[in-house]
Amino acid sequence: MIRVLFICHGNICRSTLAESVFTYKVKRLGLADHFTIDSFATSREEIGNPPHRGTVNKLREVGIPLVPHRAKQITWVDYNNFDYIIGMDSANIRNLNRMLKNDPEGKIYKFLTFAGSGRDIADPWYTGNFDATYEDVVEGCEGFLKYLEEQGEIEH
Repeated sequence: MIRVLFICHGNICRSTLAESVFTYKVKRLGLADHFTIDSFATSREEIGNPPHRGTVNKLREVGIPLVPHRAKQITWVDYNNFDYIIGMDSANIRNLNRMLKNDPEGKIYKFLTFAGSGRDIADPWYTGNFDATYEDVVEGCEGFLKYLEEQGEIEH
């Protein structure tokens, strides 16, 4: 089982979008039973809230089912339950390292590094651009799947 956790600031825009897109992609590949997929926030600001309407609308527009979700904050306990803890931007990575004891097992990754880029995925809470965020998330998901295949963790 490959345990994947997507992280953003509030857990209502980018990480929930990534959770839904990645879940959809692994199901389409027939690999759903190989994964546990979830998402968390680094902050407490949105705890208990559902995904942002922009995330919901974008997923509906592209025909990807929304994974039902309520925002929650990552804790040290969660660190042991996941293999990949994937942050959306540099601030997420800094916060994750602070919150998760400087990542002693090397589980924290910046999402677009899997796509060969050091770019941040812009937060649509501020930009309002869910289209650009979606495109970046898809790029990250495809890169991550390719990485897992290259590591011999999946075949497709």
